[in-house]
Amino acid sequence: MTKNNNNAKDEQLNKVTIGPSDVLSRNTGVGVKDDINSLKSYSRGGTLLEDVFMIEKINHFDHERIPERIVHARGTGARGYFQATKDISHLSKASIFKVGKKTPLFTRISTVQGPRGSTDCCRDVRGFATKFYTDEGNWDLVGNNFPVFFVQDAISFPDFVHAVKMEPNTEMPTAASAHDTLWDFVSLKPETVNTVMWLMSDRAIPISLAHIQGFGVHTYRLINEKGDSTFVKFHWRPVDSGTCSFAWDECQKIAGKDTDYNRRRLHEDIENGDYPTWDLCLQILDDETLKKFDFDHLDPTKIVPEELASLTPIGRMVLDRNPDNFFCETEQVAFCVSHIIPGIDFSNDPLLQGRIFSYLDTQMSRLGGPNFNELPINKPVCPFSNNQRDGMHRHTINNTKANYFPNSIDDGKPKEDPKGFVSFPEKVEGLKARVRSETFNDHFSQATQFWNSMAEYEKRHIVSAFTFELSKVGRKYIRERVVNEILANIDDTLCDQVAKGLGIKPQKKKHAQKIPQKPSPALSQSNLLPNNIRARRVAILVDEHDSSVSDKNIKAFAQLLANEKARSKVISSSLASFKSIEGTEIVPDEPMVGSPSIFFDAVYVPSASQELLNNGDAVHYILEAYKHCKVIAFTGPSAATAALLKHLKLKSDAGIITGETPADVFDNFKLSLKNHRIWDREKDIQSIPA
Repeated sequence: MTKNNNNAKDEQLNKVTIGPSDVLSRNTGVGVKDDINSLKSYSRGGTLLEDVFMIEKINHFDHERIPERIVHARGTGARGYFQATKDISHLSKASIFKVGKKTPLFTRISTVQGPRGSTDCCRDVRGFATKFYTDEGNWDLVGNNFPVFFVQDAISFPDFVHAVKMEPNTEMPTAASAHDTLWDFVSLKPETVNTVMWLMSDRAIPISLAHIQGFGVHTYRLINEKGDSTFVKFHWRPVDSGTCSFAWDECQKIAGKDTDYNRRRLHEDIENGDYPTWDLCLQILDDETLKKFDFDHLDPTKIVPEELASLTPIGRMVLDRNPDNFFCETEQVAFCVSHIIPGIDFSNDPLLQGRIFSYLDTQMSRLGGPNFNELPINKPVCPFSNNQRDGMHRHTINNTKANYFPNSIDDGKPKEDPKGFVSFPEKVEGLKARVRSETFNDHFSQATQFWNSMAEYEKRHIVSAFTFELSKVGRKYIRERVVNEILANIDDTLCDQVAKGLGIKPQKKKHAQKIPQKPSPALSQSNLLPNNIRARRVAILVDEHDSSVSDKNIKAFAQLLANEKARSKVISSSLASFKSIEGTEIVPDEPMVGSPSIFFDAVYVPSASQELLNNGDAVHYILEAYKHCKVIAFTGPSAATAALLKHLKLKSDAGIITGETPADVFDNFKLSLKNHRIWDREKDIQSIPA
């Protein structure tokens, strides 16, 4: 009886309640009666060292920061789930792919080069990493919003990062690739060229994080129950939002107005129920498909065009919950390429092989040792057990007597899992050497294919991006080398236009033997637009001195937008309320100065009036939206609208929509907004001030 009572007492003692309390306490659980005044020898005396409450509080504060990620430091994340939709048991035995199965996950999207305090809106690659909490262990799919990377071998990865980061003598520029060291590296290393084309394209300045594609970059293996292997590439494809981008001028202005723009927009979308959604797709690279390639699928600087291997959707990811605590979740989440599960395996991609080590090594440094997987955000949801012990920040309290394998003391537990992970038994032979496969040697063909696949407006943007970036390079010989030895091997028009913008006479020292490749429509964002305006943001622009503003029109247009799951805000010069033409009170949501047109996807002007023309901020608002090729709708008497457009010198196009009522303009407004921007307008905006 005594023994049983003792066991009951022990069980009761072990039932520790971990959670928030309404009572302020130390980390040891001792209550704190006064958290405002430190302990002093008398009212004006010195603070005493024995004030353990203050010492603990300040000590913890002094150690709140952990080392930021060397790359991908600036990011944001969200929780959600993945649900398998297609049976691929013939390809993979992974249980996550069983049709209908839901798996919780955490996704983090980030910029690459900037530090934690840098802007969201810069020209950069976006990291796209997802941690799946499967019932077989955690799987981390760690990729980017580009399907290619800058270098072919992991041994060059530190060199690339050093080159793209701030220059070591000045630690400038922050979160920007427009400087000498990056372009020196690029001009001397042609394998970077294909990814540089993506970096200079609109893909590098996405309009929101919900509007990006994601790519696993590398070739992976899927393994089925029979042990058969099939090479695949992983793609994340937006379901509703499509893929589209900022204008570069707009992007730079947003970086100054709101450094948190992308993370704020993702957070607000989720809070509003506009859950970002992606399909996980496979490019299945079986033996017959691989025979079609004139490039090496293990080369991480190459894509597999969808014309050669189409995308097969196998499941859907929905991000439906924001983190409760940014640091504990988004900052402490530890993605490791080495985290895979049975049914998924690595390929011999030399960059992937290096990442298998690098990510694990990085997390140990950032999170204080080998126990980072015990943090709640990183902890598996399935049972797990091993003989790893101790180390910094150990959370698990092991009560077993043996900490080795094999053992007989604990009945041999934990035992080996007969269904555990097994590497694919690839046959390997050859000479050990520091070499690069000859199949990795063509660096320019796919860069040319990317250029040839672009719409005309996208080509204009690429030329402008190269011109802008290289104009920031101080050393003339680097600018000339990029033009004459890199761009000349991609396309003559690209080379000539960039050279003209930089005042360089192109020499066109062509030395590359390009393999002709047809354009790939899937590379152009003009072919990736959504067929909806879901989660788009529209500014309803009014002037508080305008007595002709119709509250009825504002509410009608806002409702039409809401019916399409788009969002709107009433923007005025101030937050002061005013009377509508109907006599009702209009209360603006935000002022123009705090919510400029660059924060919105389109603008609606419910009253084209003289009062609006007299408001310089409102005029600037409309002209800036026009300059950035956005859709602008006007309602009101036709004569007043015509006078407004004439005064502003706005040329009529598919994005300038006029009518008497919201119903008159909405269908055309929606159609044009589905197409994102009126990019042809760029040819007419040189004389428009902003």
